[in-house]
Amino acid sequence: MASGGQFLLKLGAGKLGKVNASNFVSHILNIASTPELVAGLALYAFSSIFFILVLTRVKLSVAGPAVSVSYIFSVLLGYFFFQESISRYQMFGLGFIIAGVILVLKR
Repeated sequence: MASGGQFLLKLGAGKLGKVNASNFVSHILNIASTPELVAGLALYAFSSIFFILVLTRVKLSVAGPAVSVSYIFSVLLGYFFFQESISRYQMFGLGFIIAGVILVLKR
């Protein structure tokens, strides 16, 4: 859900355009009227609620690191939908995240 929220926020941010000192306030006000941004914020809220519910059953030392898997989805969404490049260093980083999550989840 968090990665979906990030995706929607990026779509909405593209509609707003670049922020600078002269349009900062109007950008803040336009967030509430941009459907992608509202939906992205809602997904973040739902993901927080879901995480709270997970924490009632799982240790934070397991649930917290497992959330880092969302970084992988964010990179993939950026690559496939926004044509963002993935460097060799980013690939290594994603590999370390995957390895770390696997090690943390091992019992």
